[in-house]
Amino acid sequence: MGTPDFAVAPLLALIEAGCDVAVAVTQPDRPRDRGKRVQPPPVKAAAEKLGIPVLQPDAIKGDARFLERLKAAGPDLIVVAAYGRMLPPEILGLPPLGCVNIHASILPKYRGAAPIQRAVMDGAKETGVTLIYMSEDMDAGDIIGARRTDVGRKTSAELFRELSLLGAGLLSDSLPALASGRAPASPQDHASATYAPMVRRQEGRVDFARPPEETERLVRAMNAHPGAYALYEGKAIKIWGAEAAGGRCDQPHGTVAYLSEKGIAVSAGGGILTLTELQAPGGRAMAAPDFARGRRLGAGSVFA
Repeated sequence: MGTPDFAVAPLLALIEAGCDVAVAVTQPDRPRDRGKRVQPPPVKAAAEKLGIPVLQPDAIKGDARFLERLKAAGPDLIVVAAYGRMLPPEILGLPPLGCVNIHASILPKYRGAAPIQRAVMDGAKETGVTLIYMSEDMDAGDIIGARRTDVGRKTSAELFRELSLLGAGLLSDSLPALASGRAPASPQDHASATYAPMVRRQEGRVDFARPPEETERLVRAMNAHPGAYALYEGKAIKIWGAEAAGGRCDQPHGTVAYLSEKGIAVSAGGGILTLTELQAPGGRAMAAPDFARGRRLGAGSVFA
């Protein structure tokens, strides 16, 4: 059970391990990307290439027909990876080996819908993936295992790909213990839990009064979705790359202090934030110096 690209590597890991994947459950086809064309979720596309039957219920709670089809598949184990829906008790209790979830954080930190983006936004030093037995409470089940990686200056998009592969490896290595019923099951420290709510588009609007280091993290967290942005000449400009440059700047927040080979240096929170990659509405992402030349942007120009 999974929906985005994050879940494709775990699906392939099950196939490579010789598992008989009876069915893939994913969310319905929806409009995606700039063209808003209706497209299948990545898990559906991958499953169909592998000849795996696909179920796409609009909702899984109270859908008797879906539950009957899932029961007919006779799963020994249900693996969940970024499916996007909570599982009701009748599904949690269906497979004899249980339901397991690959979550993109080191639990109990960052339970919820956006663990990768929130970790980057918060300036976390490390993150990772945790394989857990699922329970009725969100991301609160017993831990089977975990793998870690440094956050560094990675974007959410980069971590998304890295953690997908880490999760697939962790799942693959855990399969023998899961199949025998002898997988570890360590309770989480619920008192230490933190939450990672879904990221909304408006959270990506840059406030140049904030410290440049904080805004740099915001830009990395919003890359690739939904994207950080600021207004320039009344238009929302996506900011795909930014770096805190150090030093002091007393110009009004959002004012372009100077241009450099690296990008557009903007006054932010008493310091300098260098914008390195920008995208105008309807255009393509480009290096900030090219963006500046194309719009005659220079010192004294203002981002709102």
